[in-house]
Amino acid sequence: MRARLLLIGAALAAFGASLGSGFHFDDYAIFSDPILTAASGWKSLWSLTRTRPLTYLTFWLNYQVGGQDPLGYHCLNLLLHLGVVLLAFECLRRLLPERAALVAAAIFAVHPLQAESVDYVWGRSIVLAALLCLAALWSWIEGRYWLAVVCFAAALLAKEEVAAFPLALLLLDRKHRAQIAAMLGLSAAAGARVLYALSATPGAPAGAQAGISPGSYLLAQGAVILRYLRLTVVPYGFTIDPDIRVPALWIGLAAWVAVLAMAFYAWRRKWLWLLAGLILLLPSSSVFPAADLAADRRMYLPLLAFSAAAALWLVRVKPPAAVAVAAVLLAVSVTRTAIWMNDESLWREAVRRAPGKIRPRIQLARSLRAADALDVLAAARRIAPQDPRVPTEIGRILLAQGQPDAALSEFGYALAADPHDARNFNNRGVALGMLGQTAAARADFEHALQLDPGLTEARENLRKITGAP
Repeated sequence: MRARLLLIGAALAAFGASLGSGFHFDDYAIFSDPILTAASGWKSLWSLTRTRPLTYLTFWLNYQVGGQDPLGYHCLNLLLHLGVVLLAFECLRRLLPERAALVAAAIFAVHPLQAESVDYVWGRSIVLAALLCLAALWSWIEGRYWLAVVCFAAALLAKEEVAAFPLALLLLDRKHRAQIAAMLGLSAAAGARVLYALSATPGAPAGAQAGISPGSYLLAQGAVILRYLRLTVVPYGFTIDPDIRVPALWIGLAAWVAVLAMAFYAWRRKWLWLLAGLILLLPSSSVFPAADLAADRRMYLPLLAFSAAAALWLVRVKPPAAVAVAAVLLAVSVTRTAIWMNDESLWREAVRRAPGKIRPRIQLARSLRAADALDVLAAARRIAPQDPRVPTEIGRILLAQGQPDAALSEFGYALAADPHDARNFNNRGVALGMLGQTAAARADFEHALQLDPGLTEARENLRKITGAP
């Protein structure tokens, strides 16, 4: 019991301050989902049968209980993390020596790589999926193999990124092939479901609409995995928006050679926990492209395996070494959670880590007063004068400041830079409407809907300007 209380206390010390945090970045998209904000009842619950339905179900429950108060959302994130930590310890103590299991669970509980998953409401999906994967592992250890399959199926409904879990489990047990085969079949079905959902969702941030080819994405992932491993060992340089780009061919290949050599060496030396961690990274570091080349939350479940590998080494040295490592990780996590307390601190750090990247500057501008925001965006325009996101954001600020004529000019720049983006037509239509040019505004809203029939903003704006019910 004392070990469990120690783990709970350490995790609370690392991430407990997140209860005072707000929403960030993609968190706001939660409330734009009509399924979430629908009236309670079985009809809206039934509508949750989509990609990651279990995660959306938890968002729905949060909304029903507390509306848009961030406290409930962060509280559930933290409770889920505590559940993962405790379940991880129960599994590890049956697979590792007792001391190594405690050290591994402690590293997993407080490592600053976990901050993005625990402190960020949108990161909940991987925490929930990890909890269900560990429930599957627990069932497997207890000899309840088909129950493990059911738990893994539930994990895929929380986040498909855990699809490689059966391959990691295969390192532990190669006897029960029927259950492993069933899990792999579920992983394939989850992958097919995700591909369908992404193809049917305009502007999806992954798959064919990610803005990067599968080959380029894969080429970058060798360096991304090395970055993850470096952050695991040297916890410095965290950011919500790392400046990672597709490398030159020889650099990308060299990085993959290093990763594959590490995997081969781990296999030969029977360092199965290190190998398991690399396997668990496969779904997010493969040919399936995503707009973000790297995200710390993708390390949430793999970190459990890497923590076990580190613990087996740490227990061989003097015990104070393990305590010192945990203390350092805890201190860094406390700092990371403080960074996550508000949008301004989060995006100032991102700008500092990636001064040549535009998205952090745009996000930072959204957290500042209008005058300061325009200064930030002016710097962004000097860095990327052809990027349509910059005049779009400037135009939004000018609209909010009651300057539709100046905003119209900015939206015109954005439209010239990207005439195929429906949102640019919608934005220009809003400015035209504020200037009393109703016919031109209506034409822009209609054109926006031709480009993207699912653009809710344009449909609502068209309804308002035409007076339709």
